[in-house]
Amino acid sequence: MEKQLLHAQNLFSLEKDTHANIFTPDDFTEEDHLIAKTTESFIKQDVIPHLSQFEQHNYALTSKLFKKAGDLGLLSIEVPEDYGGLSLNKKTSGLVAEKMGQSGSFSVSFNIHVGVGTLPYVYFGTAEQKEKYLPKFASGQWIGAYALTEPSAGSDALSLKTTAVLQEDGTWLLNGEKQWITNAKVADVFVVFAKTVDGVTAFIVEKSFTGVSTGPEEKKMGIKGSSTATLILDNVVVPGENLLSVSGKGHQVALNILNMARLKLAFANIGTAKQATRLSIEYVNERKQFNKHLANFTMIQEKIANMVISIYGAESAAYRTAHSIDESLEAIESDQEIPAVLANYAIECALNKINSSEILDEIVDEAVQIHGGNGFMQEYEVESLYRDARISRIFEGTNEINRLTISKLILKKQAELISTASLVASESSSRPNRNFQYIILSLELLQKVLIAFSKTTLNLEQEQEYLRLLADMTKDIYVMESSYLRLEKYLRKTGIAEEETIHQLITSVICEEGYRKVETAAVTILSSLEIEEQLRAVMLQDIKQLSVPLYSNLFIRKRKIAEVMIGHGRYFI
Repeated sequence: MEKQLLHAQNLFSLEKDTHANIFTPDDFTEEDHLIAKTTESFIKQDVIPHLSQFEQHNYALTSKLFKKAGDLGLLSIEVPEDYGGLSLNKKTSGLVAEKMGQSGSFSVSFNIHVGVGTLPYVYFGTAEQKEKYLPKFASGQWIGAYALTEPSAGSDALSLKTTAVLQEDGTWLLNGEKQWITNAKVADVFVVFAKTVDGVTAFIVEKSFTGVSTGPEEKKMGIKGSSTATLILDNVVVPGENLLSVSGKGHQVALNILNMARLKLAFANIGTAKQATRLSIEYVNERKQFNKHLANFTMIQEKIANMVISIYGAESAAYRTAHSIDESLEAIESDQEIPAVLANYAIECALNKINSSEILDEIVDEAVQIHGGNGFMQEYEVESLYRDARISRIFEGTNEINRLTISKLILKKQAELISTASLVASESSSRPNRNFQYIILSLELLQKVLIAFSKTTLNLEQEQEYLRLLADMTKDIYVMESSYLRLEKYLRKTGIAEEETIHQLITSVICEEGYRKVETAAVTILSSLEIEEQLRAVMLQDIKQLSVPLYSNLFIRKRKIAEVMIGHGRYFI
């Protein structure tokens, strides 16, 4: 049954992910935990004491810390061994990114370097390009950056005005400006995207090249310690061997690397969310009002529980995705298959980015609220977390763009999804598990929405509200399913039969609340699609007749979750 459930969602390309082979945070090896501890120690000893200096743009310190991170192997996770790396996987790089999420602005600089600054060479570079640049990236000798965005090309990322003209001697002449480039002032080399006669093309541009310069540091709301500036290209001569991939195929580089960057950002967001949760729990255990600790007030407990529940769902989904990508990359026989493999995970990467950035926003907002007036003061860490978090819904593709990406890809597969969802629904009665039933019912609602879309005469690309809700349904189902499979694996691994372990409490809330959100989205879509009142009434009545498990007392469940977490002093699962 679980295989069939996942087969019904092969839009996620995860039909083989049963509870037995899904990866969860419980599955990390001793080596992984050692890498995590090394990252935590680096942050505590070398990064946190210098956060104020980062905000003053101490570029020498940033470069020094990159070299230290290189010495520790933290820049080498996804770099092949042949080029000075560790040849590890997305799961381990995700774990490092999660830990780095607690390092303030340095997290942004770090993740840009190891992500979009390095992976284009790993996946699309020639042997010569890899040999030249990857050892320098892995050691921290050089810092990488990624230059796609332009003043007139933000969400419409490929409508570039930067040009690259092939010269008679085989070099390229680049002209243009790139906006909001992270690591601009500290980077030694940039992956730059420009228009050629063949289309969008990627180039390797070193800062030392004549005509390369940067504008002043941008004055930002948050992440003030990371360098963000305009990259200026004025008649820059780029050697022919610095063409990355193929002329006119730069869109493959740009979009696939952005997919991986979205997943890496998701992990960083999860790390920051855990930090905000820890700070909140510490505060409610110390702060007293009305002669008792804040931890004893049930509304505060509800806030803590919601933080924990959101993090559990986000990390379950993100590590599941990372593992599936790892398996797909390990199975390829040629590097020529890499673009197709990475593109196959556009939905998962986008939904993880949306989910993690939005749960982070909710968590840091509640963290400030829990701190009250103190949370508004700069001496408390949650103040900077609140400001820094806001960018995550904007960069690596706005959440609106990511929602459109998800929905458009789903609509391309709607016929397949409609038929497979029917198969799952027909056999769901054999599984009385409440969480499973909520997922099945959510899939049924998704099926109803897709059927309605297949019959509508609306131009859905122009009806973005519908696409937004379709993306949200997909995201919520994926999180529900990931949490459920994690729980099933945990129960079979431990042999625990009790009904109220922390895993079970959290998963039950995720699935019940997730279904409610999916149902609300489905009702809104179907009500808006059908103009004729009588047909609309029939569709809505059909939803009311679904055999939904009796809703539970979520207040009590959340109090139990909060009690456990407050007792531990942090998110500990």
